[in-house]
Amino acid sequence: ASFLGATTSGGGMAAIKTALDTIFAHANLPPFVSKQLIQRLVTSNPTPAYVGRVAAVFANNGAGVRGDMKAVIKAILLDTEARSDDALTSATAGKLREPVMRLTAWARMSRVTSPSNAWGFGDTSSQSNRLGQTMGRSPTVFNFFRPAYAPPASGISNAGLVAPEFQITNEQSVVAYVNYMQALVANGAGDTKPDYAELVAKAADSAALVDEVNLVLAAGQLSAATVTAIRAAVDSIAATATNGQINRVGIAILLTLASPDFLTLR
Repeated sequence: ASFLGATTSGGGMAAIKTALDTIFAHANLPPFVSKQLIQRLVTSNPTPAYVGRVAAVFANNGAGVRGDMKAVIKAILLDTEARSDDALTSATAGKLREPVMRLTAWARMSRVTSPSNAWGFGDTSSQSNRLGQTMGRSPTVFNFFRPAYAPPASGISNAGLVAPEFQITNEQSVVAYVNYMQALVANGAGDTKPDYAELVAKAADSAALVDEVNLVLAAGQLSAATVTAIRAAVDSIAATATNGQINRVGIAILLTLASPDFLTLR
C-alpha cells in the first residue's frame, strides 16, 4: 500500500510503524498538533503566528529533535500570546474552561482528600445533574468536542471564531454545573472532602476572603464588579451567625466558580 509518498508491505506491525513514521514526518503534523494543544491549554483562537512559533519548536526543539513535547508545551505556555497582558482584555483571547477542569481547579484550591482513596466524584457525565463531562468518557476517540466548533447563530460564529468547549454547553448543563458544585463545595462527596481551614481564618473579613479565593481559584482575574458582587453576597451572612464563617467561605467559592471571569480561562 502507498500513501503520502511512502510504501508499506507485508502488513502487521511493520506496516503500522511505517505509517506512523510517515505521518509523524509529514509537514502538516507540527501545525496541526500545535494548534490543538494551544486550544486546550491557552486560547481557542490562536493567531497563525502563534501556531507557527509552536510548530517550529515541534519540528525542531533546537537540538534537532522533532516532537519534543516538553519543549512544545513550554513554547505554548511561555509564548507572548499566552503571557501578554493583552490576553486579559482581547475579545478573541482565552477559552471556555472545561467542566472537569473547573472541578479540578476547586479540588486543588481546597486541598481535597479522600482517605479511602475512593475519590467519590464518580461519573459526572450527566448534563442534567452533574458536569456534562467525565475524564476518560469521551463519546468518541475525537474528544468531547470538535476543535473547529462554533455555537451557531452566535456572536462567536458571526465573528469567524471558534469555541470548542461550547459544544458540550447548553442551558441545562449550565444550571446542572452550578447545582452540582454547590453540593460539592458544601459537603464534598463521600469521604472526598475539602479543607477550608485557611479560608475560614479569613472569613470574618470579606475583602480578605474574596481576594484569597480570587487569587488561588481565579488567578486574580475576577473583575472589580465581580469582586464587589461576591463580597456583597458574603456580607449578607454574619460571620458571627451559626455556621456563619463556613457559609461565607462557601458563598465566596461558589460564586467565583459560577462567574464568567472564572469560566473564561485567560
